[in-house]
Amino acid sequence: MCGAIQRQETKIFFPHPEARLPVRKRDGELEWITWGKRRDELCQFPEGGWARLSSIKDGRWTRLNPRPVQISVERFMEKDAEGQRYWFDLEEGEFIQGLLATINGESRVYVVTQEAEPQTAMIHPRWPRILSYADAEKSETA
Repeated sequence: MCGAIQRQETKIFFPHPEARLPVRKRDGELEWITWGKRRDELCQFPEGGWARLSSIKDGRWTRLNPRPVQISVERFMEKDAEGQRYWFDLEEGEFIQGLLATINGESRVYVVTQEAEPQTAMIHPRWPRILSYADAEKSETA
């Protein structure tokens, strides 16, 4: 489900109250945006740091003015049922798809997840949606 990310030497774990994710803007620059909502936060954003692709397609995020974004990282971490950590490298040109949610001018980013492939489902049943910059650029111009 992506409990942490790494960009360069920086590791960011979701439970940390100041966790932010590097979102690639249209001009290629990065903007660090707050990663989801923790249980003890007082705000209107959904609790957690993940958005199921199926719930996005079902319209459950519509009230939050969702926008797809590119989370630019080198690696991400998953934990299995016993709490064992596994780090996975992204290939050159890949990113994790994020959902940017906005309420009253404030934004939060959530990692978009989907069903895991059979070879990784034994680690976790949900997996971050990994896409390539080339595919994203094609869909923007089509």
